[in-house]
Parts: sequence; C-alpha cells; structure tokens
Amino acid sequence: QVQLVESGGGLVQAGGSLRLSCAASGRTFSSYRMGWFRQAPGKEREFVAAISWSGGNTYYQDSVKGRFTISRDNAKNMVYLQMNSLKPEDTAVYYCARAGSWGGSYYSSMTYDYWGQGTQVTVSS
Repeated sequence: QVQLVESGGGLVQAGGSLRLSCAASGRTFSSYRMGWFRQAPGKEREFVAAISWSGGNTYYQDSVKGRFTISRDNAKNMVYLQMNSLKPEDTAVYYCARAGSWGGSYYSSMTYDYWGQGTQVTVSS
C-alpha cells in the first residue's frame, strides 16, 4: 500500500538549515494529511509539524514555530520539512507519517497509519 521514504537528514551546525523530504508511494496522496514527528534517544516520539491534505493549514510544535516550515507538493507526491536556525535540541530521528482518513488530531501519533523509516538529524554546537 502506502510507502513513505524520508531523506535529507544529516549533520549540521547550530544555526544551520536542513530540508527533509518525504516521498510517498500509493494512490490518493493528496487526500491525506501528513505530519512530521521526531524521537530522541530515551524520549517519546513527539509531534513536530503537520499539514492538511490541500496544504492550506499547517500546525507546529511550539518549539519549532518560526523555524520550521512544512509544505507539500501533491503533484510530486512529496512532503517537506524546511528546518532553519537549528538547535542542538533538534537532534533526533525525524519521521514522516500519513494520517488516516478517519480523522483525529494532527498532534497525536495515533492519528497516523503509515510511517517512514526515519532520517537522522544531528545538530552540533
């Protein structure tokens, strides 16, 4: 069915930028909400950002507001996370996820039914 593959992670200095990409395979990509989550070692997976199916509405964790931007290109079956002004505390594995069609909160991992393998983001000080 649906497959999600993240890319774009890596090592960056504090204050730098990275753009994560998520390539989706499967039909009706444009009909689903998409989100980004992250998980640091020993920590619970947490919400980062989400975007509505049309891209008209976006949602962010408070700590990344003004620094991260989620976007999507439905024609290309892609969702992105532009990360600027990166901080060491942003270090984590970042996951792309697709929300189920039945609804639910953008902020909850339980809303999402497909997940990518994750991409490591490491921010050095």
